Amino acid sequence: MNNPIITRRDFLRTTGAAALVATAGLPLPGQEKRAPGATVVLVRHEKVLNAAGEVDPAVLEQMFDKAVVDLFEVDRPADAWKRIAGPSDTVGIKTNVWKYLRTPVVLENAMREHLLSAGVSGDRIGIDDRGVLGNPIFRNASVLINARPMRAHHWSGVGGLLKNYIMFTPEPPDYHPDSCIDLGALWKLPAVKGKTRLNVLVMLTPQFHCLGPHHFDREFTWRYNGLLVGTDPVAVDAVGLSIIEAQRRRYFKEDS
Repeated sequence: MNNPIITRRDFLRTTGAAALVATAGLPLPGQEKRAPGATVVLVRHEKVLNAAGEVDPAVLEQMFDKAVVDLFEVDRPADAWKRIAGPSDTVGIKTNVWKYLRTPVVLENAMREHLLSAGVSGDRIGIDDRGVLGNPIFRNASVLINARPMRAHHWSGVGGLLKNYIMFTPEPPDYHPDSCIDLGALWKLPAVKGKTRLNVLVMLTPQFHCLGPHHFDREFTWRYNGLLVGTDPVAVDAVGLSIIEAQRRRYFKEDS
């Protein structure tokens, strides 16, 4: 594409991430202390998925509430959501509906309910993925929430939060050359620029390897049972990528 404003590599080179790790029922080794830079909150719970791999709605909502409370450093979820949106806002929740590994509907519904409780009118809340360009809620949105699962991706290496906004362009293939180097430019599009208040990277069963476009195999997923949240999409993606890379090393017995 011509004259990209900022590239994915620029984002990754200039953005630092400090991980604030919050566990809920599942211990994590090597918890990092808060440091200058973007804050990323990780919450995990060993019982968020049942034996069949189905999401327990109550546990997922508990995890999500804890994540936003810790991210915004408030006492209650309601206080966090008042910082995300209010009665004067129109909010688009950019989800991801890829059939093999989609944003959980439970999570979408929880976000909608929190927005309603924060005073956002129901007719000014939209949840969409591939139809965002034609959706009047997204065309008029003052606030965006970005939520998707983490997975390996044939062209960009991983499909994370940065890439989730590719449906805001009418020409997604323009962003695929050179390992999707221009993905960062999506975040300067008028429909997107400066509007994202919350990024949620779903790490319940991430996919850590793929063999081609649109490839999915449960062999290359694992139960990580986590959610990552932050206000900086690249910081969240960077933490998610480090988790993916660690699993690849374990699975393929690669050297660190």
